[in-house]
Amino acid sequence: MRRELPGQGASRGSALGRARVRLPHVLEVAEERIDDVDAELERLHDAIRIVRAEMHGLRARLHGALAQEVGEFLDLHALLLDDPELLHGLDDLIRDGRYSADYALRLQRDRLAAVFEGMDDDYLRSRIDDIDQVINRIHAALHRDLGAGPDVAGVAGEILVTDNVAPAELAQLQGQGVMAIVTTAGNPLSHTAILARSLHLPLVVGATGALQKINDGDVLAVDGGDGRVVVEPGPADLREHRARLREQARERKELRRLRREPSRTLDGVDIKLWANAESRKDVAEAHALGAAGVGLYRTEFLFLGSRELPDEEEQFRTYRDVVLGMTGRTVTIRTLDVGADKADRTGLVLENEPNPAMGLRGVRLSLARPALFDSQLRAIARASGYGPVRLLVPMVAAREELLDVRARLDAVFADLRAQGQEVADRIPVGAMIEVPAAAIALPSFIDLLDFVSLGTNDLVQYLLAVDRNNDALATMYSPLHPAVLRLLYQVARTARARGKPASVCGEMAGDALFVPLLLALGIEELSMHPGTLLEVRRAIRGCDLGALRARLPSLMRARTRAGIEAWLGGGKVPPVRG
Repeated sequence: MRRELPGQGASRGSALGRARVRLPHVLEVAEERIDDVDAELERLHDAIRIVRAEMHGLRARLHGALAQEVGEFLDLHALLLDDPELLHGLDDLIRDGRYSADYALRLQRDRLAAVFEGMDDDYLRSRIDDIDQVINRIHAALHRDLGAGPDVAGVAGEILVTDNVAPAELAQLQGQGVMAIVTTAGNPLSHTAILARSLHLPLVVGATGALQKINDGDVLAVDGGDGRVVVEPGPADLREHRARLREQARERKELRRLRREPSRTLDGVDIKLWANAESRKDVAEAHALGAAGVGLYRTEFLFLGSRELPDEEEQFRTYRDVVLGMTGRTVTIRTLDVGADKADRTGLVLENEPNPAMGLRGVRLSLARPALFDSQLRAIARASGYGPVRLLVPMVAAREELLDVRARLDAVFADLRAQGQEVADRIPVGAMIEVPAAAIALPSFIDLLDFVSLGTNDLVQYLLAVDRNNDALATMYSPLHPAVLRLLYQVARTARARGKPASVCGEMAGDALFVPLLLALGIEELSMHPGTLLEVRRAIRGCDLGALRARLPSLMRARTRAGIEAWLGGGKVPPVRG
């Protein structure tokens, strides 16, 4: 019988296939004693080796945006797998208590959960989710041959229905052939949703009741755009699905025609489109799609997932290859943006920071590690001898930080020239405007900058005091809050008054739905994942900039999100769509 389940569209695309239902993995294991301790320890260690090898294999296959989005979670889980407290605790429970490996996992999980749940900091308390995921992986590996656990091998051509999916699992599922995912939890702003959009994998989140109302083998029609899930679709649903597929094929063909077209509004204004990148593949794609250059090259992937810090030479070769790959188009290299919220094996970041999101990260970390920072600045300066380069400084909050960065950069250039190195005459310096204090105080330090780049992901999060990965606050995190728009407008106006270009480089920039709004606010440069560049270009080509600017006063008078949505054209506007 046909049934329709409402959800939230988190990653566009349509899929038709049989359901594979995966119930939440609850570690409810009865107490069990064993006789052969050595055999049980070997069984546990074999399972841990299996999980470690699986994560290592997936990590090795990642590249580009996936290396950033998935890699952080895999690296963190790999660190947990090597954690002595976890491993020794399991061994002791088996050896001293003569418990089965399954029951030892449950006891150790409960012990660690009690520790994390007793912490005052919300972020640290949330880390129990990572503990659960790692222990569940081990438990599944213990029973892999028995077919138990949350193994989804053989899901090719199927639609996974589950409670939630971790980002670290998403790429693996796509590689196994999953056509779409339906979850009862999650939100369109989570890391999982952002990654699904990068993978072009249809995703519906918040489909309440899906686990109770969908059975293994049911045929599902899933629309990741409007969030609809139809169980046992009828003839009309099938016709609609085929029509959507034809429309998607037509749209892809239409977008391909825009690869060499200008990003120009109807009234003849060129909007500069940059690409976010962190790999050669990203750079090649950006070049092929006609990006003006790289507006954000993330350098942290060189530091994460390695037990040793990259030296100047390793960094130089990487940056040089990116510059050469863009064949004369500007490459904007962001200095190290990493903190205690990222997995780190090098000992670079502080451990157990009370609030990592507001801790020693971005430029704060760089200035606290001057030798490391100078090494990165030298590598970037040397790469500038091979093509146009800009320097982007993250997490800026005060003039003093930029003065320090400028002084160190000048010293690096002077030293390299004294050594006879070929470097640019100068490289433009910009700041990431992602801290509300920086947006408000921009007039006090914009004279030290050549350009500004608005990092809307963190800016919205900090401005609204809302964690964008907290499902309970999903409806509160929105770039369409009036305060966000006013701050974006203020930054764009300040930059324009001083003749400094201002771009947006967060998720907001890669969402075609937001193009009219950003243009109206005075933003004329956007930087995004290469996969969304053509959609944004098409949106720009359908805008009349003069007409949008004329409507700006009515936009700024909007008092609510609903009012801003109405300005955009009425109806509900999804906060982020890929």
